[in-house]
Amino acid sequence: MANAAAPLARTLSELTREGEIYERLPESAVRCYSCGHRCFIPEGRPGICKVRFNEGGRLLVPWGYIGALQVDPVEKKPFFHALPGALALSFGMLGCDYHCGYCQNWITSQAIRDPKAVAMPEQMSPAQLVSLARRHEAPILASTYNEPLITSEWAVAVFKEVSQAGLVCAYISNGNGTEQVLDYIRPYVRLYKVDLKSFRDRNYRALGGTLKNVLDTVVMLQRKGFWVEIVTLLIPGFNDSDGEITDIARFLAGVSPDMPWHVTAFHKDYKMTDPDNTPPATLLRAAEIGRKEGLRFVYAGNIPGAVGEFENTRCPPCGALLVERVGYRILDYRITRRGTCPECDASIPGLWRGGAYHAQAGPSGAAASAPGAHAIS
Repeated sequence: MANAAAPLARTLSELTREGEIYERLPESAVRCYSCGHRCFIPEGRPGICKVRFNEGGRLLVPWGYIGALQVDPVEKKPFFHALPGALALSFGMLGCDYHCGYCQNWITSQAIRDPKAVAMPEQMSPAQLVSLARRHEAPILASTYNEPLITSEWAVAVFKEVSQAGLVCAYISNGNGTEQVLDYIRPYVRLYKVDLKSFRDRNYRALGGTLKNVLDTVVMLQRKGFWVEIVTLLIPGFNDSDGEITDIARFLAGVSPDMPWHVTAFHKDYKMTDPDNTPPATLLRAAEIGRKEGLRFVYAGNIPGAVGEFENTRCPPCGALLVERVGYRILDYRITRRGTCPECDASIPGLWRGGAYHAQAGPSGAAASAPGAHAIS
């Protein structure tokens, strides 16, 4: 089994192109800036992700293929403030810069690293992905299933054509970014979901990252004008204490009280089979803490019908029901085409049906400067 991933590694090494998010260093080394590891890569070696590697003093990166493809409701990503009820064509490549033991997409994310994770790539062009999105009437294309930051050059190549077709682009990410990669994708990526996995650095180090870098990335995303939603998968005994939940909520409210926070339930997966599955009571407790700390949009996910009001979107000023949900289904949608509450006319942060967009307020209450922060066709 130890050599099972070798043919896959050889195949992936041929589906490459020279990267753009790196610098050349003396003695044919390079420094990669696609993720927060900022790998120093000597000639002939890969980075931590295993899919970006130095060949002859050039950084070669994944290109021209997909490792997974599916049409999902946008609520599954999850985005609750981005075209509710719309479909998202979700594509992924292979590899990740983390090694989470509970990864639900480990077949793609842990390819090469784990001999049992062998998902074969399928060559595909940006035009084919745009065509598929149109065929399925999906207005959103999302890079997901592996860590999109480490395949950003390919995502940008796809998203250039996607943007020209009038579609919306999204990243589903662990948030282990750098300023260089965020500036690189910003002209094309509008929606960005971050998995904020914990508020304890020791937990992050066990997964292959650091807490500070993810927190810095969340701040940068908001300041650069991305639409940001945060997910925290609550795992019993790992990150579900009142203290840690409070720390997460307080941090997010300090970045933007308009940033939706989704607390979701763990279920046994991949290598993590010891903790119990997360009960609804834990999600409800976390959601109440989020509201208490000043977050205006807190959602409890992936246990449909068991979390009451925390599946719905309400107007913060007047409490009117704006979007009623059960799971991924939209039961009622009442936000106006101007992106406002039909009862009190308050602007509701998000990207809404008809194209109205209202940015997230920053810590001072001012909206982030966002290129294209206006109605779209």
